[in-house]
Amino acid sequence: MQMIKDVHLTGKDLTEMVQLRPQDVGKYAIVPGPKDRLEVLIKKIENPVRNFSFMEYTMYTGTYEGIKLTAINGGRFSTDTSITTEVMCNAKIEHIIRIGTAGSLDENIKIGDLFVVDEVIRGDGVTPYYVDKDFKTASDKKIADTLYETGKSMGLSIHRGKAWSTDALLRETREIVEARRKEGARTVDMVSSTILTIAQTYNIKAGAILAVSDNVVTGEMGFMNPLYYMAEANLIKIALEAVKKLEGK
Repeated sequence: MQMIKDVHLTGKDLTEMVQLRPQDVGKYAIVPGPKDRLEVLIKKIENPVRNFSFMEYTMYTGTYEGIKLTAINGGRFSTDTSITTEVMCNAKIEHIIRIGTAGSLDENIKIGDLFVVDEVIRGDGVTPYYVDKDFKTASDKKIADTLYETGKSMGLSIHRGKAWSTDALLRETREIVEARRKEGARTVDMVSSTILTIAQTYNIKAGAILAVSDNVVTGEMGFMNPLYYMAEANLIKIALEAVKKLEGK
């Protein structure tokens, strides 16, 4: 017996499953990975209403200075990120801003710095199911420019350029890392490739800004470094200010 449907479960099916409609969400979505970062973000939003909780993911929608805004913990890895991104895209959110974490591949990008993703080297296992190997994954230029300029105007140490996304955190060998650096990668994460690629397939504008937690080249770890925690807080400030600027406020 053959499958009844061409695809067992679609993004539209998932969105209907959690009873989410386009009128329930904002024009903009800010997407942290972990729940604790989402909880900090929610405190900045006025009158947040929970849209749904499904598995480990929760979405809220409220307003920020009069702008309807959605927030969701979008996932830490490519597979769970693909699920939440499909839901956001099928709910017709127009602008998606990922606020995440990255390792530096550049001696000049320090722990606690910020990095705006312009384009991505795709090393994840999800996006090959969406696009071919020659597809160029990139942020929406206006979103990337706005994030970068906002961080600069705040006097923060912020960089931009090409990121590399990988699923194999424990296989970042010298040979693999150096090959990606030769391709121009300045940071590495596990999410940007998936969220930006899927958004592009739906013609939805998306961008990503990352807090640097460690340096792959030097071996320095900064997950307990106060500079990293400050950078996490600055991600939220920058994203909220960028939403205002994108809305023309």
